[in-house]
Amino acid sequence: MTSRIRLLFLSLLALALAGAACSKPSLQSDSASSGRSGARPTIVFMTDFGTANDAVAICKAVMLGIVPYARIMDITHQVTPYSIEEGARFLEAVSPYYPAGTVFVAVIDPGVGTSRKAVIVKSKKGQYFVLPDNGLITLVVDRDGLASAREITNPGWTIQAPISSTFHGRDIFSPAGAHLAAGWDFNLVGPEVPQLVRLTPKTFSASDKGMAGDIIGLDDPFGSLVTDIPGDEFKKLGYNFGDKLRVEINKRPVTLLYAKTFMDVPVGDPLLYIDSRGRVGIAVNQGNYSKKFSVEPPGTIFIPRKGAPLKEK
Repeated sequence: MTSRIRLLFLSLLALALAGAACSKPSLQSDSASSGRSGARPTIVFMTDFGTANDAVAICKAVMLGIVPYARIMDITHQVTPYSIEEGARFLEAVSPYYPAGTVFVAVIDPGVGTSRKAVIVKSKKGQYFVLPDNGLITLVVDRDGLASAREITNPGWTIQAPISSTFHGRDIFSPAGAHLAAGWDFNLVGPEVPQLVRLTPKTFSASDKGMAGDIIGLDDPFGSLVTDIPGDEFKKLGYNFGDKLRVEINKRPVTLLYAKTFMDVPVGDPLLYIDSRGRVGIAVNQGNYSKKFSVEPPGTIFIPRKGAPLKEK
């Protein structure tokens, strides 16, 4: 008899526990964005803050305090300090590989604390960019198109503390990006911005003599030179793989082999190649061209047409 009573008691206890479990609210459904599709929102972060201080960690802490289930991906925090042009180039290069709905937070902001606007830009691809209105978004908009831009003026989207005049990465851009990733309505962040600041484009030029362009960056840590000359335009100069070129870098003549990849030349030798982003690049096989030849951006490059004299007249 005792065993029957014990069995009945255990059965009733199991039913009670099962009922309690069914009535308990799901933590997943309480998570705004993650509950909609089962996917965690992605924030892609880029700054010129470096990694020798706590600035990046603080910004990430602010984001996760607002949207703890977000994935925060880094582009880099080693953008050359104050180089809006370099930051714009990295945003253009990385953003095509992320889907619509991705939130990019980019802080290269030499004008922090001035009258420059803090904005959220939505591209026609459906991506969002939270950044200063200083030209940083220029190359992305040129490629993907502009759907809308709004100034961040709603205090509910910023840090709930006095805003510093020198750390808008923490106080404005990080919280705004996190609220956006959490599913907040973009249209409520502030008024529309009818005209965004644009970078002044630096363009290469071609003539019967050859092609002139700029050295716009380094492919670090390898020290390869990045130019603004598109590979398709370079190919119109008539060179074939294996040809030796006499080019001018910062008006100094140098000899380079036109190669498909680095190991096409002996270790330590320089080469001209088309890089993974489709631009003319200058490198040393298993070496650092910038350090070896003391070349730093910005700089100039002139490539003569095949068979033409080196110097442009």
